[in-house]
Amino acid sequence: MKAIKPILALAAFLLMLTPLQAQQNYEAELYVEGIDVPWGMAWLPNGDMLVTERSGSLFLIRDGEIVTTIGNLPDDLEADGQGGFLDVEVHPNYEENGWVYFSYSYANNDGSNTAIVRAQIVNNALGNIQDIYKGEPTKTGGRHFGSRIEFDRDGFLFFTIGDRGNRDELPQDITKDGGKVYRVHDDGRIPEDNPFVGNDDAKAAIWSYGHRNQQGMAMNPESGVMWAHEHGPRGGDEINIIKPGVNYGWPILSFGINYSGTSFAEGTYREGMEPPATYWDPSIAPSGMTFVTSDIYPDWKGHLIVGSLKFAQLQLVEIDGESVVSRTEKLAGIGRVRSVKQGPDGYIYVGTTRGGIHRIVPAE
Repeated sequence: MKAIKPILALAAFLLMLTPLQAQQNYEAELYVEGIDVPWGMAWLPNGDMLVTERSGSLFLIRDGEIVTTIGNLPDDLEADGQGGFLDVEVHPNYEENGWVYFSYSYANNDGSNTAIVRAQIVNNALGNIQDIYKGEPTKTGGRHFGSRIEFDRDGFLFFTIGDRGNRDELPQDITKDGGKVYRVHDDGRIPEDNPFVGNDDAKAAIWSYGHRNQQGMAMNPESGVMWAHEHGPRGGDEINIIKPGVNYGWPILSFGINYSGTSFAEGTYREGMEPPATYWDPSIAPSGMTFVTSDIYPDWKGHLIVGSLKFAQLQLVEIDGESVVSRTEKLAGIGRVRSVKQGPDGYIYVGTTRGGIHRIVPAE
């Protein structure tokens, strides 16, 4: 009987382990090569993958191979600095309407900003291209375009536009685009229940404001609420739970400082402004984000995976409801992460500037 007690104690201990304590090992296998900056990924109903390349290419991927390059991208697309051909998302009812949505940096005589369009793929080219939204005003310089796009469970289209490096002008001004999250119908119409509808001194497409440069966004499948992360300056990267009409404080509030080492924000809290769910200091330069729902990753399921450009890794962000419990580094050395998404096959795909897209698989 004495020998049984240690066994029972071990069993009790194992039952007490949380999923994150009973960690499994995963590794990255190269899935697609030959794409320099794979900014966005989305899947068609037949399993084919669409991948945007920032310099201005759209690839159709099948079974890990580039099948073709899709032509006829928007004429006003300009790849400059952090701008270029950015995110891609497939309409939830694609089989009925064939719409695919893209974000990119567009240029005119005064500068550039972020645009959202939709199109249909016909004979390996974009056809019937329609403007959904174009950020204004355009600004010079190649920084902070955002720009993630995501549908929610009700079919509304959310997208982000960064502050274009104009922190003192755009993020707190709801009459101008930049440093905002937006919500529209799938054809660009403004929903009647958007928070600034009826306000003549605001852009009615705005859902939230006071952001810096949001390059990750995903809907929480449990609540249907959008989460987004954004780059801070030197420190102060944030994950925010996006709520209608809320001011997230940039640049009045920040956990970061100027790149020169000087301070600029008044602090980290002010009444009427929303604090982040979590923040990084030092900065990890977050890019790409996905909620894990797949049984392939039992210890990651129900949590967030965030990519890091700066440290060339993934971060597992454990959540409990709307609280962030912990952050853990994963797969160090995978490459400068540009995009992260769980595919319809349940695998997590990671686009890196190391030359392509990696698929995360259980280690043997």
